[in-house]
Amino acid sequence: MEYNPLGKTGMKVSRLSFGASSLGGVFHSVDEAEAIKAVHAAIECGINYFDVAPAYAGTLSETTLGKALRGVRRDRYYLSTKVGKYTKPGTYGEDTLDYSRARIRKSVEESAARLGTDYFDLIHIHDIEYQGRKNVEWALTEGYESVLELKREGRIGGVGFGIYPMDLWKRIFSSLDVDAGLVHNHYCLNDTRISEVFPLAEAKGIGIINGSPFGSALLTDRGPADWHPATTEERGVFKSAAEFCRTHGSSIAKVALQFASQNPTLPTTLFSSSNPESVKRNVRWHEEPVDMQLVKEVQKVLTPVRDKQWEY
Repeated sequence: MEYNPLGKTGMKVSRLSFGASSLGGVFHSVDEAEAIKAVHAAIECGINYFDVAPAYAGTLSETTLGKALRGVRRDRYYLSTKVGKYTKPGTYGEDTLDYSRARIRKSVEESAARLGTDYFDLIHIHDIEYQGRKNVEWALTEGYESVLELKREGRIGGVGFGIYPMDLWKRIFSSLDVDAGLVHNHYCLNDTRISEVFPLAEAKGIGIINGSPFGSALLTDRGPADWHPATTEERGVFKSAAEFCRTHGSSIAKVALQFASQNPTLPTTLFSSSNPESVKRNVRWHEEPVDMQLVKEVQKVLTPVRDKQWEY
């Protein structure tokens, strides 16, 4: 495993990193023991950055990750969680958004207890664009200042955001003093718009964490969950791309992971899995050079959905 500096954070992160959303059964039901083994497999493979959020499976992902990290030396991994978005167990889309100072400070305390730590390397302000963007200004003022305060107190190492819209990323990168950005679904086979902020991130020392290399499961043989906003026609385009990869002796997931994780401009690419064998497989895929000719051909198939703005 190779390691890269994550902007100005002082963190040196593995090229592949681990998103813990799957541990709580966000995408499908999981066995806790297997989920814990998946985290241990990631550590054994050299992955040293783990990201989670209280919104994932109504805090279950944080709880499971905390169990998995119990007994692992804290200096063996970097850890981030998120604030501002909270979801009831067993639901998707029934979110409470709260970017108040009081809730953010309480949220960090609660996450710390679940994860068995007293320090987070990063805190990301979560999904500020949800609910029709009515909370954006709140998140960028009181929410942002509250997380900065935690950094000044030494409770956390750095401040970041975990959101989707490119226009908000451009605003955040240009106007706020952030250390990192967890950008999802913008550097994968069907969407490479993250490259629009590469120069700004480099100039300001912002570390980009590339999330969702599988395009929220669009770039897999299984396909996305029912909640994904892609239409039936759009899902059909991704199925055609998956079939194209199969006929060329590969899989859409393999090509997707390799393409997303092997861009040298991106310090780390974050994937999620609750299956230890899938974790090991993803690391093997990452270590094999991507077939760029196959990438170009697959992207042609994906032309109708390239850089599509999904309404999450």
